[in-house]
Amino acid sequence: MHRFANNLPDLDGKVILVTGGTGSFGRRFIETVLSRFKPRKLIVFSRDELKQHEMQIDLTEKFGPEAMSAMRFFLGDVRDRERLTLAFRGVDIVIHAAALKQVPAAEYNPSECIHTNVLGAENVVWACLTNRVKQVVALSTDKACNPANLYGATKLASDKTFVAANNLSGDIGARFAVVRYGNVVGSRGSVAPLFQRLLAQGVKELPITDPRMTRFWITLNQGVDFVLSSLSLMRGGEIFVPKIPSMKMTDLAEALAPGLPIKVIGIRPGEKLHEMMISVDDARTTVDLGDRYAIEPAFVEYARKSFAFDHAMAPDGFSYASDSNDEWLSGQGLLDLLAETPPRRRAGD
Repeated sequence: MHRFANNLPDLDGKVILVTGGTGSFGRRFIETVLSRFKPRKLIVFSRDELKQHEMQIDLTEKFGPEAMSAMRFFLGDVRDRERLTLAFRGVDIVIHAAALKQVPAAEYNPSECIHTNVLGAENVVWACLTNRVKQVVALSTDKACNPANLYGATKLASDKTFVAANNLSGDIGARFAVVRYGNVVGSRGSVAPLFQRLLAQGVKELPITDPRMTRFWITLNQGVDFVLSSLSLMRGGEIFVPKIPSMKMTDLAEALAPGLPIKVIGIRPGEKLHEMMISVDDARTTVDLGDRYAIEPAFVEYARKSFAFDHAMAPDGFSYASDSNDEWLSGQGLLDLLAETPPRRRAGD
């Protein structure tokens, strides 16, 4: 499936930095940029030296030493504003993917999640403005819409921080946008690889939190293309939301293990039955761009042309939720998506 692969930006000659660059998204984004473009410099900013070392080895094997001449690996944490400011010197584009993402861990360690996801977002904005970075795209989550858990609440605060940053840029001209999408098929922490591991261990039933549960689904490649195409479209202050399919957890279990019984284990703390990416309140400023929606900023104190001049607004009472979605993923569709998602390498593999 080649969704969102149109209207990609020209990144040749650009200096691009990815926070959280050794994560699932960061690795795929870096590989995609190296395969499609010739950036002047491509910087991985993350705090795990082992993952950076492994990533250097993997990229060298895949792309060769010549392509690696553009790569830079910068150790640091988004909690450290001074380190960010140093790393962002001369950067044209920042993709902010660093975050603490595990819902139960955030519920148990709220201050850690707040320091990384909220204060870290503020630090990224500060470093971008200080260094006159031209474009910034921050990754969000469906859990940031009407949040029911701390992780979602921190990402909502992060989204608001990046949207409001456009009003601070003044003559710097920096532009900030957010992308918000659902569960990534095959990524670390996703339920599909969990089920696959359990099946490999010979389990006799699959654990389902609630048989009514639904989720949005997107592949890692689609997520990268969505970010790249949003980079082309952004005017500053938007939250871009892709049009992607939903799937019931029971259908997912049936696709992976036809006929295998399920065991209902109960919903986890902070978990929703259904996810939402655009609420009824958000819809008042939402524009339909065809393959995605754009939630436009409510406060604009900078030069920006609304997408509504060329596209239709979302209808009254509209919301975009996984249980009322118009598009649903079939069992075969899920298997096709998993087939195009290579397994993530682990330390020591």
